[in-house]
Order: sequence, then C-alpha cells, then structure tokens
Amino acid sequence: MVERETWATRTGFILAAVGSAVGLGNVWRFPYQVGEFGGAAFLVVYLALIALVGFPVLMVEFTVGRYTDRNPVGALKQIGQGPAKRIGWVFVTAGFVILSYYSVVAGWVLQYTAYGLQGNFATDGAAQFGATTGGAVSVLTHAIFMAAVIAVVGLGIRQGIELAVKLMVPAIILLTVGLAVYAFTLPGAGDAYAYYLSPDLGTIAANWTDILPAAAGQAFFTLSLGMGVMITYASYLGEDRNLAKDGLIIVALDTAIAFTIGLVAFPILFSGGVGVSEITEVGAGAGFIFISLSQAFANLPLGGVLGAVFFATVAIAALSSAISILEVVTSYLIDEHGVDRAPATLLVGTAIFLVGVPVAYDGGLSWLTVYDQLANYILLVLGALLLSIYVGWVKTDMGLEELGKGVKNLGAWGITWIWVLRIPVIIVLVVVLTLNAMGAYEALSGLFA
Repeated sequence: MVERETWATRTGFILAAVGSAVGLGNVWRFPYQVGEFGGAAFLVVYLALIALVGFPVLMVEFTVGRYTDRNPVGALKQIGQGPAKRIGWVFVTAGFVILSYYSVVAGWVLQYTAYGLQGNFATDGAAQFGATTGGAVSVLTHAIFMAAVIAVVGLGIRQGIELAVKLMVPAIILLTVGLAVYAFTLPGAGDAYAYYLSPDLGTIAANWTDILPAAAGQAFFTLSLGMGVMITYASYLGEDRNLAKDGLIIVALDTAIAFTIGLVAFPILFSGGVGVSEITEVGAGAGFIFISLSQAFANLPLGGVLGAVFFATVAIAALSSAISILEVVTSYLIDEHGVDRAPATLLVGTAIFLVGVPVAYDGGLSWLTVYDQLANYILLVLGALLLSIYVGWVKTDMGLEELGKGVKNLGAWGITWIWVLRIPVIIVLVVVLTLNAMGAYEALSGLFA
C-alpha cells in the first residue's frame, strides 16, 4: 500500500483549494457568462447560488473527503451502500472530461499571451480567434500545458501542488488587483460599472430559465464542485480542522477574485470600443475573452503589454486549477490500485491529452461544445445532487460528526446545514439539472442537425 500524502500546512490546503477554484472558471467563463446573460442580472443570481448552494455542497465534499481519506471513487465505495457506491465515478468522469478541454483553452491562452508580447492583437478578433483554435499549433500548446500540469502533480502534494499554489495564488491576486486599478482609470469605466453592478430585476424575472442554469453551472465550475477536487483535497487533511471556517475563506477569496475580474474585463471592453451588443453577439461563449477582450486591447494604448499581463494571469490561474483536476484522477490510481505517483500522473495526463486532441484540432468548437455540455452542464450538477441527497438523507450522522470536528460547539448550525441540503439545495439542483438537460439537448441537436 502506497503511503498517503498530507498537506504540510493549513495555508497550503486553503491556497490549493483557492487555486483550484480560481482558474479558467473565473477568468474565462465568468466574464462571458455575465456578458451573455444580462450583466448585473447574472451577477446577482450567481452570488445567491454561491451562498445558497455552493457553500453547503462544498461542505458535503469536504466532510466526505476528510472522513474517508480517499479519492471520490474510493470515498463512495467506503461510505456508500448499493448504487451509491458508484457515485464517485460521476465526479472522476466529470474531472477527466473537463480537463481534456480545459487544457486546450489554456493552450489558447498561451498563444494569446505571445500575441500580446509581440503586439499582435488583431482588430478583427473573430478572425484571429478562428486562426488560433484549430490545427497543429493548437494541439502543440495543449500538449505544452498538459506537460506542465503533469510535472507539478507528479512531484506530489507537498513538493508539487502545495509549493506551486503558494507561488501562483498570491501572483494571481496581485496581478488581478493591479489590472482592476488600471481599469478604474479608463474612460469607459463608469458605463462598464453601471452595466456590471446595476441589476435589472425585470431581466432576471424574464430570463430566469436561462440565467439560473448558467449561474449554477458557473458557481459549480468556479468552486471546482462536482468534479471531486474538494473531496480529494480534503482527503489529504492530516488533522481535524474547522472545515466551515476554511470553506468560508475559500469561497470568499474565489468570489472576490471572480468579481474583480469583472471590474477588469468590462472597463477594458467599454474603453476599447466593444459595446454591450458586441459583448453579447461578437464575443459570447467560449471565445469571449479571446475575441472581445483582445479586440479591446488592440484599441488601447500599450494594449499589447496589458493584454500579455492579462493573459499571463489567466494562464497562471488555469495551471493552478488544472493541477487540482489531474490530482483527482491520479489519486484514484494511487489509492485504489497502488500505482506510484509518477507513472500514475503520466498515464492519466497522457490519456487526458489524447481525449482533448479533437477539441484542439477542431477550429469550429464543436467538440468543445459536446464536452462542455456533458461535463459542466450535466455531470457536475448530477454528482453534486446525488452526493447531497446521500449525505443529507442517509449519511447525516457522518456529515454532522465530520463537520463538527475542529469546532467547539456546532450547535444548530449543523442541523441548519443538513436541512439546507435536504430541501433548497436539492430542489435547486433538480431544477438546474432539468433545465441543463433540456439546454444540452437543444445545443447538441443544433450542432449535429
């Protein structure tokens, strides 16, 4: 049996969890979700779901991980009964699929960092994005990024992941705050803030069936929920800690960085001549930061340098998150099959790279849409729903016992958490999963019609 690793410090665990949360979900997905679904209207629903659903589900994953000291598959085998023993596979499959296309997008980020350093952002952002997202170069940058992820995870918890996040997360925070301060000085900042920070409740009421599933998906993606990361990271906790306190710190930092990214992106867009209609039409979806933001950088003084700093920040964030996802699948081989870390990491990383090759080579984003609809819109929510039902209704005592460790007196907070899981969380997740399934069917039907 391979001896299981642990975090060296509490700070390492928190920064690793924050690093996982603060990835492409914050910097790639968050701005385009805000732009596509009504600006501040989306922001309000997103923040509400972080508090109502995100934090309680995070506690579920933390308690399961620390109680079992196992990866998602091993954890559910240990505490599960009957079909519940297989829930862990939903998490591992989601993480595997997500990283396969996540790495491709991160490869594009590397290309755009190079464009900025060379001063080559095009005024026709769509054409440049189309030339970037397919072919051999896209496959190559996908390979480069995955190689970096494999290298970090292969070094282990303390010497690889923990050491890396202690460098990367502070760098992400400093760069993001610096960019936000710069964005505040731009001439279009006032209009951008009005768009980003002034919610129209009528927009929410009229479009809630679109906004709710998008905001829920974003909340889960950005907190790394439903893909087994937080189960796996909590399994490396070597002592009893206040999981709720650590969870609040992680959620607060992640949400603050996502919010700050909006304070960066939208002033740059408005000042660079990209209006609200173009935010929705030209740069919506996966190409948002690549099309709309690079177009805006092309129209700003020192736009190449600023763009390079921005995309370098995105690349660091992507790496901090990707190592957490690879760790989920790697830990499965280590825990369940006794494979040494180095070969396990190389085997899993190579498999994920190969699954991502169709996404990298396809310039039309069809494969990206398929993978994203399956993993982000279906598997993430499904895994969280099944685990919330199981802990909330079946393994209640286990959840309360584990959450109470490191807390002097859990009191009524524990029962409140259980009942939040049992009713509002499950209701929201069922509604979101239903809407997501309908949306995925429409998206995929249209794609292959």
